[in-house]
Amino acid sequence: MALACSNSIHLLDGHSNFLSSTPKSFTSLCFRVRPIKRVAQKSGSSSFARLWRKNNQSAMLVFNAIASNNEPSSASEENIAVLVIGGGGREHALCYALQRSPSCVSVFCAPGNAGISDSGDATCIEDLDISDSSAVIAFCRERSIGLVVVGPEAPLVAGLANDLVKAGIPTFGPSSEAAALEGSKDFMKRLCDKYDIPTAKYRTFTDPSAAKAYIEAEGVPIVVKADGLAAGKGVIVAMTMDEAFEAVDSMLVKNVFGSAGCRVIIEEYLEGEEASFFALVDGVHAIPLESAQDHKRVGDGDTGSNTGGMGAYSPAPILTKEVESVVMKSVILPTVKGMAAEGRKFVGVLYAGLMIEKKSGIPKLIEYNVRFGDPECQVLMVRLESDLAQVLLSASMGKLSGVSLEWSQGSAMVVVMASEGYPGSYKKGTVIQNLKAAEEVAPSVRIFHAGTALDSEGNFVATGGRVLGVTAKGKDLEEARDRAYQAVEQVNWPAGFFRRDIGWRALARKQCAARG
Repeated sequence: MALACSNSIHLLDGHSNFLSSTPKSFTSLCFRVRPIKRVAQKSGSSSFARLWRKNNQSAMLVFNAIASNNEPSSASEENIAVLVIGGGGREHALCYALQRSPSCVSVFCAPGNAGISDSGDATCIEDLDISDSSAVIAFCRERSIGLVVVGPEAPLVAGLANDLVKAGIPTFGPSSEAAALEGSKDFMKRLCDKYDIPTAKYRTFTDPSAAKAYIEAEGVPIVVKADGLAAGKGVIVAMTMDEAFEAVDSMLVKNVFGSAGCRVIIEEYLEGEEASFFALVDGVHAIPLESAQDHKRVGDGDTGSNTGGMGAYSPAPILTKEVESVVMKSVILPTVKGMAAEGRKFVGVLYAGLMIEKKSGIPKLIEYNVRFGDPECQVLMVRLESDLAQVLLSASMGKLSGVSLEWSQGSAMVVVMASEGYPGSYKKGTVIQNLKAAEEVAPSVRIFHAGTALDSEGNFVATGGRVLGVTAKGKDLEEARDRAYQAVEQVNWPAGFFRRDIGWRALARKQCAARG
């Protein structure tokens, strides 16, 4: 579509050339109606199409009056293009939520993946080197990016957010100094000690003999953690002394995690129920997101090896409003204040891995991540009804005070489909079919791609361990579960597998409550 403007023609497509050559007050009007067009294209609804035409006609009628008024509009500054850094299921979910944000005119994802591109949730920039800050900055300037959202932890720890902020580009994600909360478990533990944040008892070691002596003194079960980033595989819950010693040797002697395992944290084993707690932080203020709970073990009944996460649901009954209040007061806010006091002001999302201790009922901090969890992000983003772009922009500008979030009622669940063999070795390139039919099980079903590509025949193929996040909403957890698993059953992928009991703790708790 084209509009006449000051004796020239401009495409109404949200690109930077249009924005740079059009009065801001007019772009504000154009992009208020753009989300209507977007929905109409997806749904095929004639009523939405009529509404789009009606709004567009109104825009043309008032265009001349608006174009003559060059005073800046506050609303115009709210219309932004967003770049998401990353290419997994978390990033797909973020693109999905951003694309639905009324203030977001366009979403780019670098590098993205085939599923993100195919969904239309973002334009994927496969050849943008996200490890090269100068290349990312150049892209942002070329495309008039108004907000960068950094998904994975590695670019944050490497300092991408530092460079973007220095270049004057609003960025949601912590500096490398603040990302040490995830980049070094020893740093996180020492911060907990200093600011009285409840956590498991621990010691840090670089000498394997000293680590083993401590384990012998403490007994098993016990937890052995690599200090640095280990792609979600650096935590060993050792149930026997042999397992604990083997974990120490693998990190400090065999260097299986490289520099990430040059120090190990030996931590007490806490018995209880794990939960994920997320809060948006602007350096000073923090607001909680809805609760979620993931499933780390690879097998049904929480058995087998730890993974990056095999499924999640939201809300999590274990995180009651009372527990949420305790976590905010005893964990999140002391962390935000402590980081500021340490000269490492935190801006981004704090993801607290908690253990609700069985014997005391006290929520204790197990670990911090400095980005949205994966797969928890998927269930949170399908439930979020607020304008995500504006919320994250407010956080990046230190303006979260007074911001509130809207969430859909009911529940959401994501079931992760992974390559056979994960979290160990697995085969790549296996064909996945029938994804469209899976998404048509119910209107609330969304499939987020974590590790897919297209082969020469246009088929989706698996490129990673965790490959798909089959997500559904329902009026309650049972309905969300039923829809998610109905969709999973439609997926034709012989080389994939999934857990069949996602949500079992919450469902068991509900059944017990019903029995009185």
